[in-house]
Amino acid sequence: MTQPRSNRVSSALIAGISAAVVTVTGAAAWFAWNSSNNPPAPPDKSQPLNRPIPQPGTVSGKELNTNIYLLKDNGKNLVLVAQPIRVANGKPNQVLEAAFKVLLEKQNKSSAIPKGTKILGTKVEKDTVRINLSNEFTSGGGSASMTGRVGQVIYTATALNPKAKVYISVNGKQLDVLGGEGLELEQPMTREIFDKEYQL
Repeated sequence: MTQPRSNRVSSALIAGISAAVVTVTGAAAWFAWNSSNNPPAPPDKSQPLNRPIPQPGTVSGKELNTNIYLLKDNGKNLVLVAQPIRVANGKPNQVLEAAFKVLLEKQNKSSAIPKGTKILGTKVEKDTVRINLSNEFTSGGGSASMTGRVGQVIYTATALNPKAKVYISVNGKQLDVLGGEGLELEQPMTREIFDKEYQL
């Protein structure tokens, strides 16, 4: 009576092993076929070196993305060009002051803001931005330079809120006329007013 039972166990064991071998062999064959027909894609060497900087107002870790505005000669006239920067994330006043410090460091042909100009204070209230600059801001340059520097201030001040109204002061006094050629400033200024009323 025990012999037939032993044969049944042995037969079941052999059948189970055979099924496992078939399964493993089939899986290996499928994997080999799939690999040969779908070779792995080469690594993308374009990333992350050319990864674009996120839009102004987005936060990356402890830093916030914003823009400063410089000038570029397009062959016919000057145009304002955004340059993305990252500053420490904080209160709006702190972010704006940090952005202006970067802007005022750009002492080359891409900026019409006179050398030595300092940011004396910033104030952000809802849709209003107040910028207080040192007296150097009013020195030197013709009408194109003066218009360009005003545009740089207006656009940089509104990088996080393009619809904001901007007041520009020099040494705490509202700036109504800039330079010896008398560039009159309409205060408060907006991007829309600047684009409509002032020619670079």
